[in-house]
Amino acid sequence: MARIAGVDLPKNKRIEIGLTYIYGIGKSQSKLILNKININPNILIKDLNDQQIILIRNILNNEYQIEGDLKRLEALNIKRLMDISSYKGRRHRSGLPIRGQRTRTNARTRRGTKKTIAGKKKAPRK
Repeated sequence: MARIAGVDLPKNKRIEIGLTYIYGIGKSQSKLILNKININPNILIKDLNDQQIILIRNILNNEYQIEGDLKRLEALNIKRLMDISSYKGRRHRSGLPIRGQRTRTNARTRRGTKKTIAGKKKAPRK
């Protein structure tokens, strides 16, 4: 099992798909990386030799922001928006959708589960 950027890649998948297990690497980035170092994207991860794994590691470390660094950068960008009180920052702070979606219906993922209805009559005691 190959370990790249702190992530164990599944050994029975193609390298093109296996690289997408790393946060910040999608399918198109994976194809670019493999083209750059001339590795067939259909090779299984277990069939890679050590030299190829080292080449992949070097490219990821030198040219891409992945995993923890990328997560930290995203968190700092959101915090900056909240600090300057931009519209998007206020929506982040209040837990509402950021990109203009409606909230009267839907938006259940951002707003949370449905609340109980106020003023609902209870069953009378016997």
